[in-house]
Amino acid sequence: MVKKKISKKREFDTTKQKGTGKQRLQKFLASAGVDSRRNCEELILDGYVKVNRKVVDTLPAFVDPEVDVVTVNGRRVKIADKVYFLLNKPKGVICTNSDPQGRRKAIDLIDTRQRIFCVGRLDIDTTGLIILTNDSELANRLTHPRYELPKTYEVMLKERISGDAIEKLKKGTWLSEGKTGRSAVKVLKRTHKDSTIEITIRQGLNRQIRRMLAKVDCRVKSLRRTKVGNITLKGIPIGSYKELTKSQVAYLKSMTE
Repeated sequence: MVKKKISKKREFDTTKQKGTGKQRLQKFLASAGVDSRRNCEELILDGYVKVNRKVVDTLPAFVDPEVDVVTVNGRRVKIADKVYFLLNKPKGVICTNSDPQGRRKAIDLIDTRQRIFCVGRLDIDTTGLIILTNDSELANRLTHPRYELPKTYEVMLKERISGDAIEKLKKGTWLSEGKTGRSAVKVLKRTHKDSTIEITIRQGLNRQIRRMLAKVDCRVKSLRRTKVGNITLKGIPIGSYKELTKSQVAYLKSMTE
């Protein structure tokens, strides 16, 4: 099917009026758990979305969730209650919502009827703290580089880490995307043949910790995320989860204001 180009043609109320509670149609659909915001744009452009029984297939378009009736493929869409979970991810579990290889996903470990997704990602070999939610707006803000949300990891290394390597990690290392920001590094254990360190970063590059350590000639034996901001895994066994408290959710929101 030929995709329709985004148009400014106002076949539906595309004028966002201040104070009326209107929001972008694709944002509303994503918030309701229909799909990602980008895929919701495709659904709109392909003519699958109706607002008040009229097809809306141009963007931008705005709706008021309190007033307008929105359907996708004939099914009514409503804003779902926001849910927030904290999972202690095991090794071998992936952080995407679909996988052609059929591997176990983080969302499979959470018992909820809501369509949730991971906030950021941990690679398949990394364990520890991952937040899952259906709050796409908060998730987008938590993963945006501008907010520099601190993330702390415990790393077991296959060799004794040198003081020089620690200083390089603290100052930042050069990766293909550029130089990483400064990191906080603490040695938890160090023998003549191995080490355990704690490292805190404020970026979220792909496999960043492993790549940084490779740059200083350190091999990772195990990697576990232990903290996001001041939220920890205390009391959550590996493979288990709990709902975030209201104060924890409020804290995360305050970190992105």
